[in-house]
Amino acid sequence: MPTDPHLLFGYTGPLAMLGWLALALSPLAPRAADLAAALVIPALLSVAYTALILVHWSDAPGGFDSLSNVMALFTEPSVALAGWAHYLAFDLFVGAWITRTARAEAIPHLLILPCLVLTFLFGPAGFLAFFILRASLTLRARMTGATA
Repeated sequence: MPTDPHLLFGYTGPLAMLGWLALALSPLAPRAADLAAALVIPALLSVAYTALILVHWSDAPGGFDSLSNVMALFTEPSVALAGWAHYLAFDLFVGAWITRTARAEAIPHLLILPCLVLTFLFGPAGFLAFFILRASLTLRARMTGATA
């Protein structure tokens, strides 16, 4: 396994993209999308994160007690890569949750695609967009007398 953080970085993005592609196409193969995007790929990214943190955490300057120290943490390339793997794993996991929840609540897949794009690009903004979408659909159903 390569240990150069720049080389490892080159693997993390395409791996995560496979998960996002599975979510985008999930109506075609929901179980495969769930397996890839909610389990296998986040787990692989989490293994990479954990290994990087275990090996390189002590090399990193900084800490969590101030913004300056948090910024200093990410000056160590392997710790910055661990942070990137953290973002990729958690955002994909949230995207998979959005997809499963929408499927369970019969929210049309086309409506969640913008939420998935936002989650991919801006994490919590996509989660918020899905939260607003769900709430608005529930409110609309209540106002029209339909069951949500």
